[in-house]
Amino acid sequence: MKAAKLGSFGTVSRLTLGGGGIGEIWGETNRAEAVATIRLALDSGITLLDTAPMYRHCEAVIGETFEGGLPDGVRITTKCQLGSPPAAEVEARLTQSLEASLKTMRLAHVDLFFLHSNICEDDYVYARHPDRQDAFATRWGLYADRVVPTMEKLRSQGKIGAWGITGTGVPRTIMKALKHRPRPAVVQAVANLLDSAGGMRSYSEPAEPRAIIKTAVENGVGVMGIRVVQAGALTAVIDRTMKDTHPEVQDYERAAPFRALCKELGEDPAAVAHRYALAVPGIDTIILGVKNRAELRQCVEAEERGPLEPALVVRIDGLGLRREAGSK
Repeated sequence: MKAAKLGSFGTVSRLTLGGGGIGEIWGETNRAEAVATIRLALDSGITLLDTAPMYRHCEAVIGETFEGGLPDGVRITTKCQLGSPPAAEVEARLTQSLEASLKTMRLAHVDLFFLHSNICEDDYVYARHPDRQDAFATRWGLYADRVVPTMEKLRSQGKIGAWGITGTGVPRTIMKALKHRPRPAVVQAVANLLDSAGGMRSYSEPAEPRAIIKTAVENGVGVMGIRVVQAGALTAVIDRTMKDTHPEVQDYERAAPFRALCKELGEDPAAVAHRYALAVPGIDTIILGVKNRAELRQCVEAEERGPLEPALVVRIDGLGLRREAGSK
């Protein structure tokens, strides 16, 4: 498998195994299949595992699989969905979240620790769920004055190798964070042909994932591509039950011309979507949401074929599926 430099974090495989599928966020699997999928990922050359406590039992599966000893050359991430607690509680909450993940995974250290909240300005009000935004969004003052110093402290203590942010918050504030010093080592940014974060998006402004990626590159921040198949919207069939009004279902319907093009080409939509993401300028590695070995093999085969050919990228972009400015 090809490798790429993930900013200052160093060299990683072009594919990262995400914990959402392993933890059954993206549909059902079983413990034995989850373990077998992890083993196959490593055998296929994947060197980075992306976990989080909110991915149900993902971290427990990691702990059981490796029993406290990751194979040489394999690195791991975890996350904290901090929100906006009282300022005096920020350090304790981040530290407690990290320590709980370490205990579950039976590790003494993680390589990369993400702030998995949105980041917004102090006076910002979200279009969706403003009544509970402090549960999912970290306000700028807390980020700059409390989160960043805590992350740097955890790094100096050796509990984490580096830290990062999830770049699905208000675009202008995410780009502000990518320029702010100390900078995160890595950002997780949307990388799909719809430019959509689906249900993860709660703000009303235009989504700007490519501007976020560009800003990261300009500031030496590594980029992990997320939502590559937009939570199933860019696959042949969404294999879990959701309401018709769910953003992922709406994106699936919007992506009908993409599926028609894939049918014309004799290609599987998920494979094409992964190769499209690998072709997005600035993307260092893409996170897989696979839940079993069959899905993993398809992604590995897509990576072996390489990034999508420029002419086909142009043809897909010509379908007009990327979100228009101001759309939700």
